[in-house]
Amino acid sequence: MDRQIVYPASIPLDTDILGIQRNVMVALGYLAQVTLGITTVVDGLACTPTSPTSMSVSIGPGSITQFGVIDSTAFGSLPALNDPLVRLGVNVASTEFNVLLPTVPGQSINYLVEASFLETDATPVVLPYYNAQNPAQPYSGPNGSGVLQNTQRLQSVQLQVKAGAPASTGMQATPSVDLGWVGLYIITVPYGQASVSASNISVYPTAPFVTWKLPQLSPGTHNIAAFGPTTQGGWQVPAGVSSVKARVWGGGGAGGTGSSEPGGGGAGGGYSEGFYGVTPGEVIAVTVGSGSAGSGSVGGSSSFGALASALGGQAGVDGFPSGSGAGGAGGAASGSGFTVSGSPGGSAFVSSPNVMSGAGGGAFGCAGAVSAVGVAANANVTGINGISPGAGGSGGIGSGLGGTGGPGLVIVEW
Repeated sequence: MDRQIVYPASIPLDTDILGIQRNVMVALGYLAQVTLGITTVVDGLACTPTSPTSMSVSIGPGSITQFGVIDSTAFGSLPALNDPLVRLGVNVASTEFNVLLPTVPGQSINYLVEASFLETDATPVVLPYYNAQNPAQPYSGPNGSGVLQNTQRLQSVQLQVKAGAPASTGMQATPSVDLGWVGLYIITVPYGQASVSASNISVYPTAPFVTWKLPQLSPGTHNIAAFGPTTQGGWQVPAGVSSVKARVWGGGGAGGTGSSEPGGGGAGGGYSEGFYGVTPGEVIAVTVGSGSAGSGSVGGSSSFGALASALGGQAGVDGFPSGSGAGGAGGAASGSGFTVSGSPGGSAFVSSPNVMSGAGGGAFGCAGAVSAVGVAANANVTGINGISPGAGGSGGIGSGLGGTGGPGLVIVEW
């Protein structure tokens, strides 16, 4: 941090004091940039109903960091300085806003609470100035002009509430965020309501609130959501989350059915893993492939939105009189991160009198089903089911059906 140097008996200058303040602001701005980056970040500013309740809300104390310049206008006798800087605006008191009800029954209104950094020069005062002709009688203002001069440059959070158009309840739209502002909250007010309650207030989906404080943080990710075939659906990105890690396994293929020769093994599903940028509040579709439902069927495909996908493994080939069944081909995968195809299923093996069906192929990090074993080609042994995510089932022997593949899996971490 830059510092001012003064000496004993030297005449103090106004720039000495102004320079100290500017240097501190620059140092704090770069510290904020190191920890928060240059995107706008908000802390505090909680939106709550008033007490007692009314048709008003209260926005509590808090802060905003926003990228701008050091001083767009002169700071006292220091000239303007347009070098870039992250600046911090602070509100130490609460601010209240009134909202109006729709006038038509059955309608509701969405109000948007938005915030921006605000810098203002304030507190005008007629300052005393040194009078060289009569030091005992100071001037009022420069040269005795009596002019008011601002004595503070304030940096605060500017807040406003923007009303949407009334519409039938459930059809009302939230106003768009103004340029240079960030959305913080949505306040939904239905016709006939007597006061605003907490249930009427929701966080705007892209509100840039600081979600975690340093004492709460731990290295890496510490939240996880896992999805199987029965829990697939939509995953909503939590507030404050802009990047997630997703791991996707496709379902395993089934083993081939035995005949006079044993069946081949089903293949493993593909695997995709990566870190992906997301938007708070968005809903990402999660599809999880089932393991192959029966002998000779293909495993289902899995996906995490359009960001990552993994195909299911192919089925093992049925045994047939002219030869043992071959293994299925592994499922492919796609995504911008790490991808790997599933392992192919194994081919059946006959070494009279012992018979081994084709083993199931594995998916990334997961082994496939082991071979079924018989003492004769017509021993009628059912193939082993795949258990691990994306594991292929092994083939059957004799008239035994092939084992089913293991189901896919999607894991999201943030």
